[in-house]
Amino acid sequence: MSQLATEHGAINLGQGFPGFPIDPELSDAVSKAMRDGHNQYAPMPGVLSLRQRLSEKMHTLYGVEWNPQTEITITAGATQALFTAITALIHPGDEVILFAPAYDCYAPAVQLNGGIPVWIELSAPDYHIPWDEVEARITPRTRMILTNSPHNPAATVLNREDLLRLEALTRYTSIIVLSDEVYEHIVFDGARHESVFRYPELAARSLAVFSFGKTFHATGWKMGYIVGPEEYMTEFRKVHQYTVFSCNTPVQVALAEYLQTPSHYTEIHSFYQKKRDLFLSHLAGSRFNWKPASGTYFQLLDYSPISQENDVVLAQEWTLRYGIASIPASVFYPTSRDQHVLRFCFAKEDELLVQAAEILRSI
Repeated sequence: MSQLATEHGAINLGQGFPGFPIDPELSDAVSKAMRDGHNQYAPMPGVLSLRQRLSEKMHTLYGVEWNPQTEITITAGATQALFTAITALIHPGDEVILFAPAYDCYAPAVQLNGGIPVWIELSAPDYHIPWDEVEARITPRTRMILTNSPHNPAATVLNREDLLRLEALTRYTSIIVLSDEVYEHIVFDGARHESVFRYPELAARSLAVFSFGKTFHATGWKMGYIVGPEEYMTEFRKVHQYTVFSCNTPVQVALAEYLQTPSHYTEIHSFYQKKRDLFLSHLAGSRFNWKPASGTYFQLLDYSPISQENDVVLAQEWTLRYGIASIPASVFYPTSRDQHVLRFCFAKEDELLVQAAEILRSI
Protein backbone atom coordinates (compact mmCIF):
# COMPACT_ATOMS: atom_id res chain seq x y z
CA MET A 1 0.00 0.00 0.00
CA SER A 2 2.88 2.37 0.73
CA GLN A 3 4.37 1.64 -2.67
CA LEU A 4 0.99 2.25 -4.30
CA ALA A 5 0.61 5.50 -2.36
CA THR A 6 4.03 6.67 -3.49
CA GLU A 7 3.41 5.76 -7.12
CA HIS A 8 0.15 7.69 -7.22
CA GLY A 9 0.95 10.57 -4.89
CA ALA A 10 -1.66 9.51 -2.34
CA ILE A 11 -1.75 10.52 1.32
CA ASN A 12 -0.28 7.51 3.12
CA LEU A 13 -2.12 6.66 6.32
CA GLY A 14 -1.36 3.00 5.72
CA GLN A 15 2.06 2.03 7.01
CA GLY A 16 2.44 2.68 10.73
CA PHE A 17 5.29 5.11 11.12
CA PRO A 18 5.30 8.66 12.53
CA GLY A 19 5.34 11.46 9.99
CA PHE A 20 7.14 14.04 12.11
CA PRO A 21 10.67 14.55 13.54
CA ILE A 22 11.99 13.06 16.74
CA ASP A 23 12.85 15.26 19.72
CA PRO A 24 16.04 17.22 18.88
CA GLU A 25 17.23 16.53 22.43
CA LEU A 26 17.32 12.82 21.61
CA SER A 27 19.06 13.18 18.25
CA ASP A 28 21.60 15.52 19.86
CA ALA A 29 22.23 12.91 22.55
CA VAL A 30 22.95 10.29 19.88
CA SER A 31 25.37 12.63 18.11
CA LYS A 32 27.08 13.39 21.41
CA ALA A 33 27.42 9.70 22.19
CA MET A 34 29.13 9.20 18.84
CA ARG A 35 31.47 12.14 19.39
CA ASP A 36 32.26 10.82 22.86
CA GLY A 37 33.51 7.58 21.35
CA HIS A 38 30.64 5.17 22.03
CA ASN A 39 30.98 3.54 18.62
CA GLN A 40 32.12 -0.02 19.30
CA TYR A 41 30.22 -3.15 20.27
CA ALA A 42 27.85 -2.86 23.18
CA PRO A 43 27.67 -5.73 25.68
CA MET A 44 25.52 -8.56 24.33
CA PRO A 45 22.55 -7.86 26.66
CA GLY A 46 22.80 -4.11 26.09
CA VAL A 47 24.48 -1.08 27.64
CA LEU A 48 24.15 -1.54 31.39
CA SER A 49 23.18 2.06 32.14
CA LEU A 50 20.22 1.70 29.77
CA ARG A 51 19.12 -1.57 31.34
CA GLN A 52 19.34 0.07 34.76
CA ARG A 53 17.12 2.93 33.61
CA LEU A 54 14.61 0.43 32.26
CA SER A 55 14.63 -1.49 35.52
CA GLU A 56 13.82 1.74 37.36
CA LYS A 57 11.10 2.53 34.81
CA MET A 58 9.47 -0.88 35.25
CA HIS A 59 9.47 -0.48 39.03
CA THR A 60 7.97 3.00 38.83
CA LEU A 61 5.27 2.11 36.32
CA TYR A 62 4.36 -1.43 37.24
CA GLY A 63 5.75 -2.01 40.73
CA VAL A 64 7.93 -4.94 39.69
CA GLU A 65 11.66 -5.47 40.24
CA TRP A 66 13.68 -6.76 37.29
CA ASN A 67 17.39 -7.39 37.53
CA PRO A 68 19.10 -5.28 34.85
CA GLN A 69 21.95 -7.77 34.67
CA THR A 70 19.93 -10.91 34.04
CA GLU A 71 16.33 -10.01 33.17
CA ILE A 72 16.45 -7.16 30.63
CA THR A 73 17.91 -7.38 27.12
CA ILE A 74 18.16 -4.64 24.49
CA THR A 75 17.07 -5.79 21.04
CA ALA A 76 17.18 -4.65 17.42
CA GLY A 77 13.54 -3.64 17.53
CA ALA A 78 10.50 -5.36 18.99
CA THR A 79 10.10 -7.71 16.04
CA GLN A 80 13.53 -9.18 16.70
CA ALA A 81 12.64 -9.58 20.35
CA LEU A 82 9.43 -11.42 19.47
CA PHE A 83 11.14 -13.68 16.94
CA THR A 84 14.02 -14.48 19.27
CA ALA A 85 11.71 -15.25 22.20
CA ILE A 86 9.66 -17.62 20.06
CA THR A 87 12.80 -19.26 18.67
CA ALA A 88 14.20 -19.74 22.16
CA LEU A 89 11.07 -21.18 23.72
CA ILE A 90 9.00 -22.90 21.02
CA HIS A 91 9.90 -26.38 19.82
CA PRO A 92 8.39 -28.65 17.15
CA GLY A 93 4.84 -29.63 18.04
CA ASP A 94 4.33 -26.85 20.61
CA GLU A 95 1.05 -24.98 20.28
CA VAL A 96 0.88 -21.20 20.48
CA ILE A 97 -2.45 -19.46 20.96
CA LEU A 98 -2.66 -16.35 18.77
CA PHE A 99 -5.41 -13.79 18.40
CA ALA A 100 -6.44 -12.45 15.00
CA PRO A 101 -6.23 -9.78 13.77
CA ALA A 102 -2.54 -10.01 14.55
CA TYR A 103 0.75 -8.32 13.77
CA ASP A 104 2.09 -10.28 10.84
CA CYS A 105 5.35 -11.55 12.37
CA TYR A 106 3.79 -13.78 15.03
CA ALA A 107 2.66 -16.85 13.12
CA PRO A 108 5.67 -17.13 10.76
CA ALA A 109 8.03 -17.17 13.75
CA VAL A 110 5.99 -19.94 15.37
CA GLN A 111 5.89 -21.98 12.16
CA LEU A 112 9.59 -21.53 11.38
CA ASN A 113 10.37 -23.13 14.73
CA GLY A 114 8.04 -26.05 14.20
CA GLY A 115 5.30 -24.68 16.39
CA ILE A 116 1.59 -24.81 15.63
CA PRO A 117 -0.40 -21.56 15.58
CA VAL A 118 -3.77 -21.97 17.27
CA TRP A 119 -5.86 -19.07 16.03
CA ILE A 120 -8.72 -17.41 17.86
CA GLU A 121 -10.43 -14.77 15.73
CA LEU A 122 -11.74 -11.57 17.28
CA SER A 123 -14.74 -9.74 15.88
CA ALA A 124 -15.27 -6.08 15.05
CA PRO A 125 -16.05 -3.60 16.44
CA ASP A 126 -14.99 -4.53 19.98
CA TYR A 127 -12.38 -7.24 19.29
CA HIS A 128 -12.86 -8.65 22.79
CA ILE A 129 -10.95 -11.84 23.61
CA PRO A 130 -13.43 -14.72 24.17
CA TRP A 131 -11.76 -16.18 27.24
CA ASP A 132 -14.08 -19.19 27.38
CA GLU A 133 -12.89 -20.13 23.91
CA VAL A 134 -9.28 -19.61 24.99
CA GLU A 135 -9.84 -22.01 27.88
CA ALA A 136 -11.37 -24.56 25.54
CA ARG A 137 -8.41 -24.34 23.14
CA ILE A 138 -5.75 -24.97 25.79
CA THR A 139 -4.29 -28.47 25.52
CA PRO A 140 -1.33 -30.30 27.09
CA ARG A 141 0.69 -29.11 24.08
CA THR A 142 -0.05 -25.40 24.67
CA ARG A 143 3.35 -23.85 25.26
CA MET A 144 2.60 -20.15 24.81
CA ILE A 145 -0.14 -17.54 24.62
CA LEU A 146 0.84 -14.40 22.71
CA THR A 147 -1.02 -11.24 23.66
CA ASN A 148 -0.83 -7.71 22.28
CA SER A 149 -2.06 -4.63 24.12
CA PRO A 150 -2.49 -1.89 23.09
CA HIS A 151 -3.45 -3.84 20.01
CA ASN A 152 -2.29 -3.40 16.44
CA PRO A 153 -4.41 -3.22 14.29
CA ALA A 154 -7.59 -3.21 16.43
CA ALA A 155 -6.51 -0.18 18.53
CA THR A 156 -8.07 -1.80 21.62
CA VAL A 157 -6.57 -2.33 25.07
CA LEU A 158 -6.87 -5.20 27.52
CA ASN A 159 -8.45 -4.28 30.85
CA ARG A 160 -7.91 -5.57 34.37
CA GLU A 161 -10.55 -8.28 33.97
CA ASP A 162 -8.77 -9.57 30.85
CA LEU A 163 -5.46 -9.85 32.67
CA LEU A 164 -7.04 -11.54 35.69
CA ARG A 165 -8.69 -14.09 33.39
CA LEU A 166 -5.38 -14.74 31.63
CA GLU A 167 -3.71 -15.14 35.01
CA ALA A 168 -6.34 -17.63 36.13
CA LEU A 169 -6.20 -19.65 32.88
CA THR A 170 -2.42 -20.07 33.06
CA ARG A 171 -2.28 -20.79 36.80
CA TYR A 172 -0.90 -24.25 37.59
CA THR A 173 0.31 -24.67 34.00
CA SER A 174 3.67 -24.42 32.25
CA ILE A 175 2.28 -21.97 29.68
CA ILE A 176 4.48 -18.98 28.89
CA VAL A 177 2.87 -15.63 28.10
CA LEU A 178 4.62 -13.52 25.47
CA SER A 179 3.20 -10.01 25.77
CA ASP A 180 3.67 -7.50 22.95
CA GLU A 181 3.42 -4.12 24.70
CA VAL A 182 5.15 -1.86 22.21
CA TYR A 183 2.42 0.79 22.46
CA GLU A 184 2.46 0.77 26.28
CA HIS A 185 2.57 4.58 26.52
CA ILE A 186 -0.11 5.25 23.92
CA VAL A 187 -3.35 4.63 25.84
CA PHE A 188 -6.21 7.12 25.76
CA ASP A 189 -9.15 8.55 27.69
CA GLY A 190 -7.64 8.21 31.13
CA ALA A 191 -7.13 4.46 30.95
CA ARG A 192 -3.92 2.86 32.18
CA HIS A 193 -1.84 0.30 30.38
CA GLU A 194 -2.48 -3.11 31.94
CA SER A 195 0.92 -4.70 31.57
CA VAL A 196 1.33 -8.36 32.47
CA PHE A 197 3.86 -7.07 34.98
CA ARG A 198 1.12 -5.54 37.13
CA TYR A 199 0.04 -9.09 38.01
CA PRO A 200 2.62 -11.09 40.02
CA GLU A 201 1.57 -14.53 38.83
CA LEU A 202 1.62 -13.41 35.21
CA ALA A 203 4.92 -11.60 35.66
CA ALA A 204 6.49 -14.85 36.85
CA ARG A 205 5.58 -16.62 33.60
CA SER A 206 5.79 -13.77 31.07
CA LEU A 207 8.20 -12.10 28.73
CA ALA A 208 7.11 -8.62 27.64
CA VAL A 209 8.39 -6.78 24.58
CA PHE A 210 8.68 -2.99 24.29
CA SER A 211 9.74 -0.46 21.66
CA PHE A 212 11.80 2.70 21.79
CA GLY A 213 10.90 3.41 18.17
CA LYS A 214 7.14 3.52 18.80
CA THR A 215 7.53 5.67 21.92
CA PHE A 216 10.07 8.18 20.60
CA HIS A 217 8.95 8.43 16.92
CA ALA A 218 12.13 6.68 15.73
CA THR A 219 10.93 3.45 14.14
CA GLY A 220 13.88 3.46 11.73
CA TRP A 221 16.31 2.98 14.60
CA LYS A 222 14.90 -0.53 15.21
CA MET A 223 15.52 -0.39 18.95
CA GLY A 224 13.50 -2.31 21.52
CA TYR A 225 13.87 -4.43 24.62
CA ILE A 226 12.51 -7.50 26.32
CA VAL A 227 11.97 -8.07 30.03
CA GLY A 228 11.18 -11.20 32.00
CA PRO A 229 12.30 -13.87 34.48
CA GLU A 230 15.91 -14.99 34.39
CA GLU A 231 15.03 -18.58 33.45
CA TYR A 232 13.41 -17.36 30.22
CA MET A 233 15.93 -14.61 29.58
CA THR A 234 18.81 -17.08 29.79
CA GLU A 235 17.28 -19.04 26.91
CA PHE A 236 16.46 -15.84 25.02
CA ARG A 237 20.07 -14.68 25.17
CA LYS A 238 21.37 -17.99 23.82
CA VAL A 239 19.57 -17.16 20.57
CA HIS A 240 20.10 -13.41 20.71
CA GLN A 241 23.87 -13.83 21.07
CA TYR A 242 24.20 -15.77 17.83
CA THR A 243 21.81 -13.74 15.70
CA VAL A 244 22.03 -10.06 16.59
CA PHE A 245 24.75 -10.29 19.26
CA SER A 246 24.51 -6.62 20.26
CA CYS A 247 22.66 -3.48 19.22
CA ASN A 248 23.51 0.09 18.26
CA THR A 249 25.79 1.47 20.96
CA PRO A 250 25.46 5.28 20.62
CA VAL A 251 21.68 5.04 20.47
CA GLN A 252 21.67 2.98 23.66
CA VAL A 253 23.89 5.49 25.43
CA ALA A 254 21.63 8.33 24.30
CA LEU A 255 18.47 6.52 25.40
CA ALA A 256 19.93 5.91 28.85
CA GLU A 257 20.39 9.66 29.22
CA TYR A 258 17.01 10.53 27.68
CA LEU A 259 15.09 8.20 30.00
CA GLN A 260 16.26 10.18 33.00
CA THR A 261 13.39 12.55 32.18
CA PRO A 262 10.20 10.46 32.60
CA SER A 263 7.99 13.06 30.93
CA HIS A 264 9.58 12.04 27.64
CA TYR A 265 7.41 8.93 27.75
CA THR A 266 4.70 9.58 30.34
CA GLU A 267 3.15 12.43 28.33
CA ILE A 268 3.16 10.80 24.90
CA HIS A 269 -0.42 9.56 25.29
CA SER A 270 -1.81 13.10 25.34
CA PHE A 271 0.18 13.99 22.22
CA TYR A 272 -1.40 11.14 20.28
CA GLN A 273 -4.87 11.54 21.77
CA LYS A 274 -4.97 15.06 20.36
CA LYS A 275 -4.15 13.66 16.94
CA ARG A 276 -6.79 10.97 17.23
CA ASP A 277 -9.38 13.51 18.28
CA LEU A 278 -8.41 15.91 15.50
CA PHE A 279 -8.70 13.17 12.89
CA LEU A 280 -12.09 11.97 14.17
CA SER A 281 -13.47 15.49 14.58
CA HIS A 282 -12.93 16.12 10.88
CA LEU A 283 -14.62 12.81 10.07
CA ALA A 284 -17.81 13.94 11.79
CA GLY A 285 -20.67 13.83 9.32
CA SER A 286 -19.02 11.15 7.19
CA ARG A 287 -20.70 7.83 6.41
CA PHE A 288 -18.14 5.73 8.30
CA ASN A 289 -18.77 3.92 11.56
CA TRP A 290 -16.07 3.79 14.21
CA LYS A 291 -15.18 3.36 17.83
CA PRO A 292 -12.45 5.81 18.89
CA ALA A 293 -9.09 4.08 19.23
CA SER A 294 -8.37 3.13 22.84
CA GLY A 295 -4.63 2.89 22.19
CA THR A 296 -1.87 2.81 19.55
CA TYR A 297 -1.75 5.40 16.78
CA PHE A 298 -4.23 3.61 14.52
CA GLN A 299 -7.92 4.22 13.93
CA LEU A 300 -10.21 1.62 12.37
CA LEU A 301 -13.05 2.80 10.16
CA ASP A 302 -16.00 0.60 9.18
CA TYR A 303 -16.97 1.47 5.62
CA SER A 304 -19.96 -0.91 5.36
CA PRO A 305 -22.48 1.98 5.12
CA ILE A 306 -20.61 3.10 2.00
CA SER A 307 -19.72 -0.13 0.21
CA GLN A 308 -19.80 -3.91 0.47
CA GLU A 309 -16.67 -4.27 -1.64
CA ASN A 310 -13.84 -6.47 -0.38
CA ASP A 311 -11.54 -4.43 1.86
CA VAL A 312 -8.34 -5.21 -0.08
CA VAL A 313 -9.95 -4.21 -3.36
CA LEU A 314 -11.47 -1.09 -1.81
CA ALA A 315 -8.22 0.03 -0.17
CA GLN A 316 -6.45 -0.18 -3.50
CA GLU A 317 -9.31 1.55 -5.32
CA TRP A 318 -9.47 4.44 -2.88
CA THR A 319 -5.71 4.96 -3.10
CA LEU A 320 -6.04 5.44 -6.84
CA ARG A 321 -9.41 7.20 -6.95
CA TYR A 322 -9.30 9.45 -3.89
CA GLY A 323 -5.58 9.65 -3.12
CA ILE A 324 -5.87 8.17 0.38
CA ALA A 325 -4.02 4.98 1.39
CA SER A 326 -4.98 2.67 4.26
CA ILE A 327 -4.47 -0.95 5.29
CA PRO A 328 -7.34 -3.44 4.90
CA ALA A 329 -7.95 -5.21 8.22
CA SER A 330 -8.50 -8.60 6.59
CA VAL A 331 -4.78 -8.99 5.91
CA PHE A 332 -4.25 -9.40 9.66
CA TYR A 333 -6.43 -12.55 9.74
CA PRO A 334 -5.16 -16.00 8.66
CA THR A 335 -8.54 -16.54 6.98
CA SER A 336 -8.50 -13.08 5.34
CA ARG A 337 -11.74 -12.38 7.21
CA ASP A 338 -13.33 -9.28 5.70
CA GLN A 339 -15.44 -7.18 8.06
CA HIS A 340 -15.34 -4.06 5.84
CA VAL A 341 -12.78 -2.32 8.03
CA LEU A 342 -9.76 -0.21 7.06
CA ARG A 343 -6.89 0.84 9.33
CA PHE A 344 -5.61 4.43 9.24
CA CYS A 345 -2.46 5.68 10.96
CA PHE A 346 -2.86 9.08 12.64
CA ALA A 347 0.80 9.49 13.63
CA LYS A 348 1.08 12.28 11.08
CA GLU A 349 1.32 16.05 11.00
CA ASP A 350 -1.98 17.74 11.86
CA GLU A 351 -2.35 19.40 8.48
CA LEU A 352 -2.07 16.04 6.73
CA LEU A 353 -4.62 14.46 9.07
CA VAL A 354 -7.13 17.21 8.37
CA GLN A 355 -6.56 16.86 4.64
CA ALA A 356 -6.99 13.08 4.81
CA ALA A 357 -10.14 13.32 6.94
CA GLU A 358 -11.69 15.80 4.52
CA ILE A 359 -11.13 13.37 1.67
CA LEU A 360 -12.70 10.52 3.63
CA ARG A 361 -15.67 12.67 4.62
CA SER A 362 -16.35 13.38 0.99
CA ILE A 363 -16.60 9.70 0.07
